[in-house]
Amino acid sequence: MASVVPPDVPIDSPAPLGAALQHGHWRKRADLSSGLASVEHFLETAGFDRAPWLVAAFASGIAAWFALPDPGDWLALMAVGIAIAITALALMRREGRYPYLRQALVFVSLAVTAGCGVAWSKSALVGTGGIARPLVTTLEGRLLERDEQPAQHRVRLLLATREPGTGRAIRVRVNLDLDGDRPELAEGAVLRMRVRLVPPAPPMLPGGYDFARAAWFQGIAATGSVLGKVEVREAGDGGGWLAQAQRRLSQHVRSRLDGSPGTIAAAFASGDRGAIAEADEEAMRNSGLTHLLSISGLHVSAVIAAAYFLAMKLLAAWPWLALRVRVPLLAASCGALTGIGYTLLTGAEVPTIRSCVAALLVLGAMAIGREPLSLRMVAVAALIVLLLWPEALAGPSFQMSFAAVIAIVALHGAGPLRRFTAPREEPWWAKGLRQTGMLLLTGIVIELALMPIGLFHFHRAGVYGALANVIAIPLTTFISMPLIALALLADIAGAGAPFWWLAGLSLEGLLALAHWTAAVPGAVTSLPSMGRGAFALFIAGGLWLALWQGRVRLWGLAPAALGLALLGGVRAPDVLVSGDGRHVGITGAGKELLVLRETRSSFARDNLTELAGMAGESRALADWPNARCNADFCAVSLERGGRTWRFLIARGKDLVEERALAAACERVDVVIAERRLPGSCRPRWIKADRAMLARTGGLSFDLADQTVRTVAQEQGAHGWWRPAVRSPRREDNAARVPPDPQ
Repeated sequence: MASVVPPDVPIDSPAPLGAALQHGHWRKRADLSSGLASVEHFLETAGFDRAPWLVAAFASGIAAWFALPDPGDWLALMAVGIAIAITALALMRREGRYPYLRQALVFVSLAVTAGCGVAWSKSALVGTGGIARPLVTTLEGRLLERDEQPAQHRVRLLLATREPGTGRAIRVRVNLDLDGDRPELAEGAVLRMRVRLVPPAPPMLPGGYDFARAAWFQGIAATGSVLGKVEVREAGDGGGWLAQAQRRLSQHVRSRLDGSPGTIAAAFASGDRGAIAEADEEAMRNSGLTHLLSISGLHVSAVIAAAYFLAMKLLAAWPWLALRVRVPLLAASCGALTGIGYTLLTGAEVPTIRSCVAALLVLGAMAIGREPLSLRMVAVAALIVLLLWPEALAGPSFQMSFAAVIAIVALHGAGPLRRFTAPREEPWWAKGLRQTGMLLLTGIVIELALMPIGLFHFHRAGVYGALANVIAIPLTTFISMPLIALALLADIAGAGAPFWWLAGLSLEGLLALAHWTAAVPGAVTSLPSMGRGAFALFIAGGLWLALWQGRVRLWGLAPAALGLALLGGVRAPDVLVSGDGRHVGITGAGKELLVLRETRSSFARDNLTELAGMAGESRALADWPNARCNADFCAVSLERGGRTWRFLIARGKDLVEERALAAACERVDVVIAERRLPGSCRPRWIKADRAMLARTGGLSFDLADQTVRTVAQEQGAHGWWRPAVRSPRREDNAARVPPDPQ
């Protein structure tokens, strides 16, 4: 057999390899091998912690389940993940190469698959669909929970009952006017009442808050209001001693402190936010301090830390015990019990449980001599929460709390910051300046981490929140909460008045700071709805910056910068239409949002203004010079994208002569109506009547790009979305591009 190597060329010459690589598949294989070797070398020398990345992959699987539209996509994702794991395990083990890459492919793909499976399983096990349609009926059910909300002059009742007509066991949440409340309406009581019920509301507009999704996982099938008097058929036990203790504690705090400071103190002590005035809530939100009102990591950590250090000092002062028992272990146990008790006393909501779990892990690390604040501990806490409540990942509470903690741990774990904060011999004023600088830098980093989340969910972000938190967090942690605790302890002996007075002063200072910060010009940045792509880029960039070590973490700036560029290109929708067709908002007419109807509903008004990225001013469409309105319709012409768009928007419900309506529809591009329109109404582009909106939900129009976003596009086939008809008719197809009549 002839040799493939010429006889005059040495065997060790590079010529054979070069000749072989002239063939395409050999060159590709060599390039692939070189690339895999580079990745393997990178993973081998990066020195990163694998646990946080695996939890991030698990969370990515949960996020993919929410983002992908239907079960076919979920199955495909899980199949691909399993296939990658099996292929990587088989091929790379056979070759005995790339151990780090093999582990990464296997475990990351399995983590993504597991995340998708856990979210899907939780939805299938606990998901509860809403009632079929709005109704007025008489219900009899057992009261599970009651939430007093004096600021809204109501009590919110959660009932276990049967669905009228089907007999299905459901939960119903109804609002009862505060004047109708009485002591017999206690947890465990069987109540009979006449109610008006509606299914849990989907997002009013694309990008809006999805209460239907939250209700699906909470088992709530309907919400509504009580009509008339509530009849007590069977007395209740009041919900057990814990619920009664929480309610008595809240009432006691408010009785000792009047006004707004009392409502804030009650929130800190018992988790009861129902009495906080709307103006105070808005000021705290606009100043970036609203996280202080929710019992979360800051409050739980402060309580546990106080219990831990107090136990350390007291137990160490007892020589007999200190010589025989590990004092840090006992102190950690005292802190853990205190944290668990505080979590239960404040209602044991998911954010509080999440914070308690993280704090207990920190205590455990301290007790066994491990690093207490590490990304591994944060990852373990996140994994526990996501295994039990995978739906929490889609909510702002989980995202904000863990983003803040990850930002703090990553910042203080960075080499330059460690050197800056290392103990040294220096004057007291220099140490104070250094600590103040670190506190300010930490606040800025937290605000940068939270800003994309706030813009994505709430379409607004506080600009001066970092500066306000530099004052508010130490004030709350080291002054207000300790004074409230001392006042409660002193009340046992009837000597709490001085402490309550001091606590009231500190809380008045907190509220004054919130109102002043919120009133500063430009304190709040409002933007239209951010796309999921830009949000995903921000999250990916932030995780890369936080979870890697060394200079490689700077690569995370690339996706964050791309997300910022996409965010800078976000435009307000030209027209917004609610899912019921009653509310229409038009932008581009100055600083005011043109609305079809001036409404008393703050929910509708806030949704329109927030998703339009506007500050809240609105103007009736009928008062706009470019609109021609009568009792039945408004005709509007908008100049967008180099052409004139004509809209016909229904206002009334009176009968209209069909021939005249058909003629009017032919002359416009879009018709919007809250009622069903006849088939003879054929606009040039879209007929958004009740029939179409029942399938699509709310709409947002971008006329320059000639595109329409719908709520249905964001929902897919998830159980909480129930359109009337899934297949749109041809004449209502929102994908058609209208001809330009000009």
